[in-house]
Amino acid sequence: MNIIIPMAGMGKRLRPHTLTTPKPLIEVAGKPIVQRLCEDIISVVGGKTEEIGFIIGDFGSQVEKELIAIAESIGAKGRIYHQEQPLGTAHAIWCARQSLKGKVTVAFADTLFDAGFAMNTNEDGIIWTHKVEDPSAFGVVRKNADGTIAGFVEKPKEYVSNEAIIGIYYFKSGENLLDELQYLIDNNVTKGGEYQLTDALQNMLDKGLKFKTNDVKEWLDCGNPLATIQTNCRVLALKDAKEQLIAKDVVCNNTTIIPPVSIADGVELNNSVVGPYVSIGKQTKVSGSVIANSIVGRQTTITDSVLSQSMIGNNVRLVAKPQHLSLGDYSETEL
Repeated sequence: MNIIIPMAGMGKRLRPHTLTTPKPLIEVAGKPIVQRLCEDIISVVGGKTEEIGFIIGDFGSQVEKELIAIAESIGAKGRIYHQEQPLGTAHAIWCARQSLKGKVTVAFADTLFDAGFAMNTNEDGIIWTHKVEDPSAFGVVRKNADGTIAGFVEKPKEYVSNEAIIGIYYFKSGENLLDELQYLIDNNVTKGGEYQLTDALQNMLDKGLKFKTNDVKEWLDCGNPLATIQTNCRVLALKDAKEQLIAKDVVCNNTTIIPPVSIADGVELNNSVVGPYVSIGKQTKVSGSVIANSIVGRQTTITDSVLSQSMIGNNVRLVAKPQHLSLGDYSETEL
């Protein structure tokens, strides 16, 4: 199987963190979002992953090296493709056409999930979905009586289905998908100036291919800082019993750690309380602080701070002023 990861977007909703780091390389529970996405897909689909194709913008050579290293850590070959202009989802996948061979999973790198199913890779295609309360904000699938997919509706004004498409697709034949993408490109089939993946999917259905859905138990968003913090909490809870999330060389002096947490190599904790639901990147130092429900990046220094629901980037220096108080009986104050 090959995995295709379109990730050329600028991640504007996650700024300022994405001004220096592409969104899929933001770390959640100690690993980049895109790495967790690939690992979880492989665990569900099974079998050997031959290639992971990353479709990126002008992110620079260092980012490309990091992506290749992520693929190799999973046992796959990494390939870099470039989308020079934002011409839609179908165009992004078409940019990785050399990897559209055999069984293929396409996953957009702004979501994580808890699957709760084992996938049948003998189906022509599978679209991963999640049941939502308000389908009017999503693209949804329409189904036939036999449970196969009949079509797609983008942000339906009237109820059609509550199965929202989460952005992960499996194809038994990458070649079939490429044929339909090429048709859109060659014939300039666009909506709003962009080539849409759903148009290619509908053409495949019209030619008799049978697509089904797999409904994930939980759909985790990384679209903005607060959503990413919440996703970090959920991933920590899901992975805590399965992964070693605290590095062996963490220096911990007079510090209480409340799991689940992810603490990377070279971290130093002094006179602090860390957790629950905290991720701390490599070589970060925390002193005299209380941190909960937060993500802290690499090589950052945090001193005398109380943080909750916070997202702190890499190479940050945060020093708060300690409070010296003298409050009499029956006082009330908010700091």
